Amino acid sequence: MATAVLAYSGGLDTSVAIRWIKEKYDLDVIALTIDVGNDRDLQSIARRAEQIGAVKAIVVDARADFVRYFVWPALQAGAIYEGQYPLATALARPLIARLLVEVARAEGAVAVAHGCTGKGNDQVRFDVSIATLAPDLKIIAPVREWSMTRDSEIAYAAEHNIPIPVTNASPYSIDQNLWGRSIECGALEDPWQEPPEDVYAWTTSPWLFGRPGGPPIPEPTYIEVTFERGIPVALNGEEVDGVTLIETLNPLAGKYGIGRIDHVENRLVGIKSREIYEAPAAVVLHAAHKALESLTLSRDQLRFKELVAAEYARLIYNGQWYSALHQDLAAYVQSTQRFVSGKVRVKLAPGQFAVVGRQSEHSLYSHSLATYDTGDQFDHNAAVGFIKLWGLPLQTQAQAQLLPSLGIEGNLLKGVEGNLLEKGPAPSSSEGQG
Repeated sequence: MATAVLAYSGGLDTSVAIRWIKEKYDLDVIALTIDVGNDRDLQSIARRAEQIGAVKAIVVDARADFVRYFVWPALQAGAIYEGQYPLATALARPLIARLLVEVARAEGAVAVAHGCTGKGNDQVRFDVSIATLAPDLKIIAPVREWSMTRDSEIAYAAEHNIPIPVTNASPYSIDQNLWGRSIECGALEDPWQEPPEDVYAWTTSPWLFGRPGGPPIPEPTYIEVTFERGIPVALNGEEVDGVTLIETLNPLAGKYGIGRIDHVENRLVGIKSREIYEAPAAVVLHAAHKALESLTLSRDQLRFKELVAAEYARLIYNGQWYSALHQDLAAYVQSTQRFVSGKVRVKLAPGQFAVVGRQSEHSLYSHSLATYDTGDQFDHNAAVGFIKLWGLPLQTQAQAQLLPSLGIEGNLLKGVEGNLLEKGPAPSSSEGQG
């Protein structure tokens, strides 16, 4: 019988999908569970897939590839969607799509499937990536095609004796990997309501420190992150691989309550969605990386890279990882990271953190130019000429256009600056005619 490879997480949507694909399409299902740092018993999840009806259950450890080829490039780019979301879920999707295609080819499958709904972003990320990599494979999205509510899915699972970890009493939809944890649904759908404490798993509430029944107030601590070409390679002076570094930093920062994000974001499909994220390591590493860039990149590089970072974040969020645009932006980002090597010291404290030190052999910071003390080598006399040339275009335009439009000749008079802001340019002689 023909087969379909299902991206199987062990959750509600993909668990009911195994039975539904068999009934709807008469296809055997191969369950593919991909470890990107899900922090679950994946072998038990694989056994559950076979118990539900999958003809085969495959588990792939993709954590190292996830960090090396997806997380670190996004960190180097400074990719944070809408200034808040470190893109944990979005970054894992193109990797999962690629592995779906690879397993489908190896198993001779005619289709691949995922558990995305018709109103989320993941459906776009999966479908676009799969269609780009393997346009001949059929894409099945049971939840989207079925249009069942979560309550209906839970009822379907109960009717068909499908073991699931979700109940009506705990209706959150959770996605988790090394780079972050995403939570939605349930009480979170009301953007006015404060997130219940039970949605959090990686971070301690800063509001509970030192209170009766709460954890003791932790003493501040310092961590040191070493970067090479924009990639973290050591933590507190000890060289570690990327997976270990992130797995160490997540609980370390999380115990201080660092990394909670409450975000109303703009989904690609045109709706706003309230999302809760936990990303302790991602938040700290992005701040540390940015601090090192401030030391090693020029002002113009930093200014332009902000534009690239925003576009890079959008293409990841919008499912365009396998695009020529990504290749173009990635080439620029890699060029900017040639000299982003050094160390950053971060202070962790209850509910907050701060970059408190940075150093690099490639630093553009010159103490002799920056200091106001003895040893100052800055040419103060050169500033007068610089200011004159810098302001020359403004003076020229003011004398030729702005002052005459206000009926003022010569130099700026008292109050003219306010008049310029309040009145704006003079109306043209034809304004209001016709």
